[in-house]
Amino acid sequence: MFYIIDILGTIAFSISGVLVALNKRMDAFGIFIIAFVTAVGGGTLRDILIGETPVGWMKDMTFFHVILASTVFAIIFKSKIDYLRTSLFLFDTIGIGLYTVIGVEKGISAGLHPIICIALGTMSACFGGVIRDILCNEIPVVFRKEVYATACILGGSSYFLIRKLPIEDNVVFVIAGLVVIITRLIVVKFKISLPSLYRN
Repeated sequence: MFYIIDILGTIAFSISGVLVALNKRMDAFGIFIIAFVTAVGGGTLRDILIGETPVGWMKDMTFFHVILASTVFAIIFKSKIDYLRTSLFLFDTIGIGLYTVIGVEKGISAGLHPIICIALGTMSACFGGVIRDILCNEIPVVFRKEVYATACILGGSSYFLIRKLPIEDNVVFVIAGLVVIITRLIVVKFKISLPSLYRN
């Protein structure tokens, strides 16, 4: 189950990266690089911080092949995507939901404090997108008013709360991931944002 979630998160973030790169009119190589760093950036930082090296995608070529296949798929079917911005948001949201629970679980496996596990989950979910946006000359979403990292923190926190209930681990994974995804969908739908400290 954990491996499947990792693959699904990789697919979601790869496609998210491809859509951003297409918006920036990059060439094929640029598109692949953006897809790659979006998919593995957060996980790479997470694994380095917990001392799990070589990092996951270096030990398992499946991730490279999944990113490549996702990139080709997104490029081929780009003309079928009517609402590019909506698609980007959807895949990005699914990605952060899946990667949050992966990061939390990695922290638990490393024997870390729950707060650090939640931080790792948030980092796993957000850092690939931060690298993507920086390379594409955009202000990262996580640094703007949008409820992005906060959704990951809520999902990570719910993971530990739900674990106290007599529920299977696989179900806990799914529920915590859905908390992140649903939170993002709600805040965007109703235009909820964090207050800005900027004053004219």
